[in-house]
Amino acid sequence: MDSLKGQLLLAGAGIFGAAFRQTVVLVAEHDDTSALGFVVNRPSDLIAAEAADELAKLPLPDPRIYLGGPVQPGAVAVLGEFDHAELAGNLVFGSIGMLGAGPDGISVEGVRRAKVFSGYAGWGPGQLESELEEGAWVIEDARVEDVFTREPESLWRDVLRRKGGEFVMLSTMSADPTAN
Repeated sequence: MDSLKGQLLLAGAGIFGAAFRQTVVLVAEHDDTSALGFVVNRPSDLIAAEAADELAKLPLPDPRIYLGGPVQPGAVAVLGEFDHAELAGNLVFGSIGMLGAGPDGISVEGVRRAKVFSGYAGWGPGQLESELEEGAWVIEDARVEDVFTREPESLWRDVLRRKGGEFVMLSTMSADPTAN
């Protein structure tokens, strides 16, 4: 399978667990050995600048910390949109990449805007590929506005509608499976 780095994974109809129901995951790394991504549509009630002084210097259009996934929920990661892609610590797609840390902390050089995550989504060898074969995830090209949407709660529905076809019907699924 080709790398899904820079793609969105949208939770399919068969994902009922609370950790991933109606999530949109930006795949930041994907190779033969593993995959790693961040849930971009689950804001928490925590404010980044209140959680750590170092996060206060980030250009955050949304000040909340996002629940990036169930793996290492205490770990913090930051995605940014860069003026120049070569400034990214790890480029994910287009101008979006991971912010690197240096001796003086997180580098904000050339960062237009950023988003803070607590935890991440991770898959071991072949795990994501198996889930894709089972239809657990829908793949869609990521856009910068998906990462920095002002309406994260509707992102899953919005991207499915953008994809069109049979996915428009999926976008009408209730967040509470017992309500269907």
